[in-house]
Amino acid sequence: MEMFLSQKCKKFKRVCETGRIFKQRKVYMDVSKTAKKIKEMEIRGAGDIARATAKALKHTAEKSNATSVDEFKEEINKSKKILLNSRPTAVSLPNSIRLVTKNLDRYSDIEGARSNIIKRADKFILRSKKSIKNLGEIGSNRIKDGDTVLTHCNSDAALSVIKEAYKTKKINVIATESRPRLQGKITARELAEHGVPVTLIVDSAVRSFMKNVDIVVVGADAIGVNGAVANKIGTSQIALAANEARVTFMVAAETYKFSPKTVIGEPIKIEERSEDEVWKDCPGGICIKNPAFDFTPPEYIDLISTEIGLISPHMSYAILKEEFDWSIEELKNS
Repeated sequence: MEMFLSQKCKKFKRVCETGRIFKQRKVYMDVSKTAKKIKEMEIRGAGDIARATAKALKHTAEKSNATSVDEFKEEINKSKKILLNSRPTAVSLPNSIRLVTKNLDRYSDIEGARSNIIKRADKFILRSKKSIKNLGEIGSNRIKDGDTVLTHCNSDAALSVIKEAYKTKKINVIATESRPRLQGKITARELAEHGVPVTLIVDSAVRSFMKNVDIVVVGADAIGVNGAVANKIGTSQIALAANEARVTFMVAAETYKFSPKTVIGEPIKIEERSEDEVWKDCPGGICIKNPAFDFTPPEYIDLISTEIGLISPHMSYAILKEEFDWSIEELKNS
């Protein structure tokens, strides 16, 4: 009888363990789906990427079937790695992870660690949405009645500035196609649906149209400690043309798009995307380079509109120190 009960208990444990492993794998599959959507640009835009990352980590915490706090932390760390490999340039992704998982090592019990992840994820998502509205209101004050605004690619932050300005002022917008993925069409469509007068131009026409522009408003995927901005390829050329024409160049970006790692000399990686985006079934003998982003130096940037106010790009270090509360050692080990 005792042997029978012992065998039954072992079988029950195996069933439980199998069920736990299955649930664990399902969690990783869900995280991998989010990472794939980010990589393939089904989820795009630094803000959406950051919020999707926070939601994925929250989902991992909620669905975790870990039996110890160490096992729970291991699951979170594995989810972090899966997400981190999806888009190297969008610094909002690692910053989202950093802010959501902050203080995790302080917990010695699963429920405390789980609660920490869930609360911080919810807080980050709410803050992210509020940030877009706040920086839009702040940045819109620099757009005057009758201005023509030029924008590039598709940025929620830049669109927030433009839409807020349109509430009280008559403005016109020029949107670039933003090749090769033509995100500018998304911007043009969204502005038209909002009632904003918008003209779509090819990227190479920017310099020709710059004489009619009063202010340029673009988003950012990452901002370095020196104030340089990584954004959709072509942004730096627009900044150069704006500088030549003495046109104000404003970046709209939430503070979580500033890159803490640049403080210790780690460069922002520029993502190289598939050549198929430029020329599908390209004939042999032709080399195609398709960088997704470029760097705009701080001397070509007049203002950065953030949720905590308008700043000079040269204030980037202060923003990084205030918002992320790090030590050099923490950055080295993160």
